[in-house]
Amino acid sequence: MTSLAIETHGLGKRFGARAALESIDLEVPRGTAFGFLGRNGAGKTTLVRLLLGLAEPTSGTMRLLGHTLPDERSQALARVGAIVEEPRFHPHLTGRENLLVHAAARDKHAAGRIPDALKRVGLAARADDVVKGYSLGMRQRLGIARCLLCDPELLILDEPVNGLDPAGILEFRHLVRSLVDEGRTVLLSSHLLDEVEKTCDAAAIVDNGRVVAQGTIEALTAMSDERTIDIVAAPAVKAATVLAAVPVIERAVEHEGGIRATLARNAPRDADVVTVLLRRLLAEDISVERVIPVRRSLEDQFLSMTTRLENA
Repeated sequence: MTSLAIETHGLGKRFGARAALESIDLEVPRGTAFGFLGRNGAGKTTLVRLLLGLAEPTSGTMRLLGHTLPDERSQALARVGAIVEEPRFHPHLTGRENLLVHAAARDKHAAGRIPDALKRVGLAARADDVVKGYSLGMRQRLGIARCLLCDPELLILDEPVNGLDPAGILEFRHLVRSLVDEGRTVLLSSHLLDEVEKTCDAAAIVDNGRVVAQGTIEALTAMSDERTIDIVAAPAVKAATVLAAVPVIERAVEHEGGIRATLARNAPRDADVVTVLLRRLLAEDISVERVIPVRRSLEDQFLSMTTRLENA
């Protein structure tokens, strides 16, 4: 059995002269939560549709759970649960009835999984209400319950937290991690970078139809060599001016009630830098409350990479 749940090489999809995806090389390890990140229109949903056989690629190859697509599509998708954009249901049927309709098209054990699936997504108490009375967030959760009916090895979820309130998003995060703990793989397509950073083990960043970075969350956030320090000092304007004149500082600007100092690329990578900054500030009779190294988030890295590509 291959160690990869999803594997693509040179995958491309064109709509006339427009390339929605171009030469996508993607490797999603089994037993992980993997984020596929990009702005709206970056090509995320197109990739999901290709993996599910809802569209044909114009170039490249795909493998899903060790099966080659499209030749072995039925074998590959037998253990795949998916949400593509907003999940659709029969509005006049209850949540439970909708799942029974779907279960009839799955394996003989699917109907027996309905009670547990409803419980896992927090819909057990509303299972016998008609779906037309469900909120968008409830329909999203029912969509995830539907994914669970095939006892999936792989879940492919396209913008799954749309419509969820903060409590629902937290519950979804816990659900994804519990699925991964069971050995399942979750591909999470999203533009919500903060949520992917909190939920996923690894991610790929796509921009204008191309993967521009791929790796663990830790590796992606560490890709930039830019180092910044937040300093709370008074008076802030004077502190920013003093710091901007220090040779190891590339720039210093007021930021959220303090000063954010960006270190020069050749600045030493040790505590001596902080010591130099503190001495300079104290020598100018500036009061320093705290000094905090800034950890770059996935959002910082994403914005840095996509902005750089736009300006290239």
